[in-house]
Amino acid sequence: MKHILVVDDDSKFRGLLIDYLSQHAFRVTGVKDSHQLGAVLRTEQVDLVIVDLNLGHEDGLEIVRTLSGKADAPIIIISGDRLEETDKVVGLELGASDYLTKPFGLREFLARIRATLRVRPTPADRKDRKIYGFEGWALNVKKRQLTLNGESEVKLTAGEFNLLVAFLKAPRQVLSREQLLSASRVHDEEIFDRSIDVLILRLRRKLEIDPSNPKLIRTERGAGYLFDAEVTIDERRRTK
Repeated sequence: MKHILVVDDDSKFRGLLIDYLSQHAFRVTGVKDSHQLGAVLRTEQVDLVIVDLNLGHEDGLEIVRTLSGKADAPIIIISGDRLEETDKVVGLELGASDYLTKPFGLREFLARIRATLRVRPTPADRKDRKIYGFEGWALNVKKRQLTLNGESEVKLTAGEFNLLVAFLKAPRQVLSREQLLSASRVHDEEIFDRSIDVLILRLRRKLEIDPSNPKLIRTERGAGYLFDAEVTIDERRRTK
């Protein structure tokens, strides 16, 4: 049974979502703030997190930012006040998988949850012990760890990690948005192309010296993207 965590300080609305999802074969936990959220994440496995952006004394976007760097669970943002497209883009840039504006139908809500869970980023195969190297960077697949010159570690969200692995497996090859969507497990029906573009933007900010003039992740107009670097692979085999 999938475990869904609802973060909303409106007890009535939170209760409504918990009751509805519980009727559809989900285990649901409700919390009102980041403190309670952290307590649940420290002790339990969570498959999806639903975050209301407006939490009274807290900003839901900060919770999304923290979650995306620490957990693989996908995030769905809900909001009744923030209707601007920029808020959607910021939420997606921070690592959310989808965005719903109140009021929304519960059937649509359920469908979005099921769709997001179907395309949840799969954890890295623990048997994959490859370490990819490029331009001073090293990505340890087993540890999901990206470092620069063996020192500075850069945190990646699950989507960013999967997207980078897709590039490293096919350096200097043009990959279409459809290929990258499949590889990174990004899903948002309303902004299909932009979801990939947002991930590319986030990766460029972390990898490129000048993200506005990218050298590593190049745009091939009308075709997709190309990772322009020599990639080495150190495959460390398990000792018996």
